[in-house]
Amino acid sequence: MADMNQASDGAAVILAVAAGEEGALHQLYQAQASRLFGIAMGILRDRDAAADALHDTMLKVSARAAQFDPTRGEAGAWLTGIIRHAALDLARARGREVPTDNPMLGDSLVHPEALERIAAAQQSARLRDCLAALETRNREGIVLAFVHGFSHAQIAARLELPLGTVKAWIRRGLIRLKGCLS
Repeated sequence: MADMNQASDGAAVILAVAAGEEGALHQLYQAQASRLFGIAMGILRDRDAAADALHDTMLKVSARAAQFDPTRGEAGAWLTGIIRHAALDLARARGREVPTDNPMLGDSLVHPEALERIAAAQQSARLRDCLAALETRNREGIVLAFVHGFSHAQIAARLELPLGTVKAWIRRGLIRLKGCLS
């Protein structure tokens, strides 16, 4: 159960947490903390805030592990959703704008420190390769929506494009990304 890179092992550990098995939450933390922290850093750009998001995530996992259903999705995706929401909630609570890594939008480049942590996992490398294969506009829309947490309307405003165009780019990008990952 120690290797969380395998979906069945991750599910088993989460189910063990749900069953209240001693040490299961610690095992989950040991296996996933660096990956989850990297995701939070990518959204929040602040170590303390990312640590808070990770803490909130582990509390939520402890309380909601029984809600995890391995037949509905992978353990890693379930955990990613929890950390993403925790980080976005913190960002909203702080009232901070999350910078993009697109210098054309007036923000400074983001150093890939957080992405390097995520890239340590095998699945992350595959995801990066698939994202790199997408057209720039599709990749940019997906990253703004799913990494930085922007709504379609916010992305359209930032890119100064019609909302329908942004939605179409993201949708086509997700379809291509799904095909690449399957």
